[in-house]
Amino acid sequence: MQDIVIGTALDWRGVAAVAEGAALSLSDAAQHRVETASQIIAAIVQSGVRAYGVNTGVGALADTVVDRPSQSRLSRNIVLSHACGVGPLLDCREVRAIIAAQIVNFSHGHSGVRPAIVQALQALLREDCIPDVPSKGSAGYLTHNAHIALVLIGEGSAKLGGKAVTGVEALGAIGIEPLTLAAKEGLSLVNGTACATGLGSVALARAEQLLEWADATAALTFEALGGQIAAFAADVLALRKSEGIRTSGESLRRRLAGSGLIAAAKDARTQDALSLRAVPHVHGAGWDMFAYAGTVVDRELASVTDNPAVSGTPDTPVVSSEAHAVAPALGQALDAMTVAIAQISAMSERRIDRLINPLVSGLPAFLAVDPGAGSGFMIAQYTAAALAAENRRLGAPASLDGGITSALQEDFLGHPTAAANKLLAVIDNAEQILGIELAAAVQAHDFRASVAERAAGTDLLYRLVRAALPPYADDRPLGKDLERARDLIRACQPPAV
Repeated sequence: MQDIVIGTALDWRGVAAVAEGAALSLSDAAQHRVETASQIIAAIVQSGVRAYGVNTGVGALADTVVDRPSQSRLSRNIVLSHACGVGPLLDCREVRAIIAAQIVNFSHGHSGVRPAIVQALQALLREDCIPDVPSKGSAGYLTHNAHIALVLIGEGSAKLGGKAVTGVEALGAIGIEPLTLAAKEGLSLVNGTACATGLGSVALARAEQLLEWADATAALTFEALGGQIAAFAADVLALRKSEGIRTSGESLRRRLAGSGLIAAAKDARTQDALSLRAVPHVHGAGWDMFAYAGTVVDRELASVTDNPAVSGTPDTPVVSSEAHAVAPALGQALDAMTVAIAQISAMSERRIDRLINPLVSGLPAFLAVDPGAGSGFMIAQYTAAALAAENRRLGAPASLDGGITSALQEDFLGHPTAAANKLLAVIDNAEQILGIELAAAVQAHDFRASVAERAAGTDLLYRLVRAALPPYADDRPLGKDLERARDLIRACQPPAV
């Protein structure tokens, strides 16, 4: 098993690797930072200096002092009261990512949790003990993290080896006693932007693979429709300044190199429709936005997002109330990535229509083996259109949502977790839309087989799909084929050329 070590920070790729099963440990320096911060909290408790969430209530109760004997109970009560998420559970990969991002936040040494808290979270990852975390209920953070913390105190529920267990059963199985939380630990366990950052890291990993498949699938369609490849020439695309356009253009040219079908179609028309001609521009915008969103998520992981932040030394402790748990930039970046993926999937749906539409394709109507008696991919395009429409609705920015919580104390909300969840939902739909295009493009190539040879790069795709899907002749329900094509996109990167 890969072991990822946190030194000064961890990037989104590291979090995504932990989400997929890698272990996570702290360097000696990071462990020292955690220990020092916990000593600072202990000094603040000893001194009695008022500090938010340490010896006061939280939210609108920030001015309500909590006496020293009640501070541990305050921490436990925060976890219990904040664990009010609802809806379907996050999948295990997403929960692991949130835990990883939470450990990263604690490793900066400004939260004040004891090392035992971090070690318990590491044990959840190491033993693949995954708390049950409802997906809905967060206006930014709090609820998802609280459901993870429930298991640490012997409450809630989890999956251990795929088996449903209670929180206390889960801890017993991995050899940990339920934790008694100290001052501030309850607040730190629910606080910060670990939820949105963890989910964002998973979304970025999925988006990168999706973008690679988008380029590859578009090339397969472009070839089947006899596209005019001169529009993808490097010197032509370089006229518009974009690293993403350059990346997508290179991918398309590499995939289509040596195509007999493209050569046979040269000069067949002055220019292609935009869903073909503008592939580098739309996909390139996605690659550009992917790079930007990755930078923002990495910056978030390098930041302290707990409130309050502790600093100084145990002899001269400092506690600072701030707003680092608010993450407008993260929400905006994930919203922008959502729009980019939604637009790519909308263009894919338009290419599906061109593949099946006999008015423009030059292929049998709806790619049916026996048009009339068979409908072929007619209704598959309906499915793609419905999913593209849903993505347009999901494209509305979560970061502009309103909402006022905690009796006007929290009178602005950035909604980064909602933005992350929307991005994941759009990726789900986009994977299926591209799966439909992939299946339809391969069917189109069956009808082009006698015209000329495919490119070596597109032939790799064709053979991969045909190994999983036989040609469609209205002889079975089509939906399962479309899901298998989607699963190819989810399972691996497209064959390299």
